[in-house]
Amino acid sequence: MEFIVHDNLDAMAAILRAPLSERPEMLRELLAPVREIIPFPGDIVDIHHEGGGFRTDAEDPRYLPAVERLVAIDLKGRIEKELERASAGLAHLKQPERVRVMFVLGNPDNEHLMTTARGYYGMGGAPGWLYLLAWPTDENVERIAHCAVHELHHQIRYQNVVWDPATVTVGEHIVAEGLAEAFVRELSGPEAMGPWSSMVSGEPLEEAYRTIMADIDLQGMRHTPAYVLGDSATRKFGGEPRGIPDMAGYAVGLRLVDAHLAATGMSAADSSGLPAAEILRHSR
Repeated sequence: MEFIVHDNLDAMAAILRAPLSERPEMLRELLAPVREIIPFPGDIVDIHHEGGGFRTDAEDPRYLPAVERLVAIDLKGRIEKELERASAGLAHLKQPERVRVMFVLGNPDNEHLMTTARGYYGMGGAPGWLYLLAWPTDENVERIAHCAVHELHHQIRYQNVVWDPATVTVGEHIVAEGLAEAFVRELSGPEAMGPWSSMVSGEPLEEAYRTIMADIDLQGMRHTPAYVLGDSATRKFGGEPRGIPDMAGYAVGLRLVDAHLAATGMSAADSSGLPAAEILRHSR
């Protein structure tokens, strides 16, 4: 598999040094390669802002140091290295020929990004593309490249398992997130995992588990993200809340996958091409 990690850090630094009036158009040019795979209508700059990206309409003295921090740790090189390791770990599965990666700096004043997502997230649903957005913090800066692995896992899984937006089930979506996190843990240790699978515990997690399992066979991607991301994100994007705490679907998915791994003795890598129904059968 070929990886093309767009070298955006220098480009974003140039944007941040330019006059405010020039920044939106410079950002449009930077994001042009991914515009076709972003499903939301409207100006890509507005979508970027709404998604927690750095502002192009305000000066912020924190932005350039954040970019420089990512340059100093060689984020691009780290992403390339971790993706190569992940591809090798899933070499037994069919893989895309090429995957491109776009990284964008986040906005530290975006509450959803900083509170619910803990400062970073990724999207890997568009074939051939991974999109990463982060505001680097001491908690997450070492994990950004591992987030790319999580998203690559989705890309590889759906070269081997059917994802039909009309018929995909809550179970498939939940299991996919659990498998991706279990694979990151298997590849690089628990410290590489995202925070999302450990954000909810105790009775709120048990209630989420019961709600998700009751609707595990519900079909349609118009429904499934609510069970993964929880009520805050669902409201934010105009969906119907299902009474799920923020990000609880990750914890439930990891619980189901861990039960499957314990029952079968399989690895997360070896399980990555299995249909969700098989993993759920073992986890129950």
